Amino acid sequence: MITELTVRGARIRVRCGGDPARPPVLMLHGIGRSLEDWDPQHDRLAGDHRVISADLPGFGLSEPLPGRVTLAGLAEGVAATLDALGEHRPLHVMGNSLGGAVAMRLLVTQPERVATLTLVNSAGFGKEVTLALRILAVPGLGKPLLRRLDARAAYRIERSLFHDRAHVTQERVELALRVAARPHHARVYLETARELGTLRGVRAPWREALLSQVAEHPRPALIVWGERDLILPAAHLAAARKAFPHATTHLFPDTGHMPQIERADDFADLIRLFLAAHSPAI
Repeated sequence: MITELTVRGARIRVRCGGDPARPPVLMLHGIGRSLEDWDPQHDRLAGDHRVISADLPGFGLSEPLPGRVTLAGLAEGVAATLDALGEHRPLHVMGNSLGGAVAMRLLVTQPERVATLTLVNSAGFGKEVTLALRILAVPGLGKPLLRRLDARAAYRIERSLFHDRAHVTQERVELALRVAARPHHARVYLETARELGTLRGVRAPWREALLSQVAEHPRPALIVWGERDLILPAAHLAAARKAFPHATTHLFPDTGHMPQIERADDFADLIRLFLAAHSPAI
């Protein structure tokens, strides 16, 4: 069920499923995206877990929280959303792309809330990132580009996310246009992109600091990547293995930036095995 919660004066969109008494799973999406990026996993995981996905503050169809958008602020917004849901137990936290960095930041700032960490084509492990994001750092270019998003441009963006174009559906294109039409969309997107990156790529200082801080709070971790990712290249998986030497890792062949969609059944099988091994700690 999708609902809206009031979080620090902003309307935040949340989807919850499964038995509320079961161990909770939290799923976080990437930059410019929405909770729909986790839809295929809701029914697949709901049999054994309480499954929660949310539009990050200011993204999807959620409203932004007051102030400038930062990685720390997004993690704080996630924690406040969980409080509004009444969910205070340690969670199995999963993050795709930007959502992976938000998940790691949540672990650093509120370690008691994170039981395990699943990072899916996650930001934070390398400099390389698609030109489409790097170009937003160029003064005077980012806002006009984001405001001129039409159906053709939305299709190209969706196409870049998947190796198999069958996943580039009219429904996804229409949702992207609906999200882009939100009055705060360009500002939130640009503030996030410019904090985390430049024209040269993803900034090193925040990545290095975050990984160092995460190392102080070891958790069972699963790191997965799509071999054909055009947004954050699969070469980043080597850096992720170095940063999390005890993590379980998996590379999905012929898969793009969202294995949780493009390899939904295989992804769910992998997740269920991982969660089953670590749920007793909750």
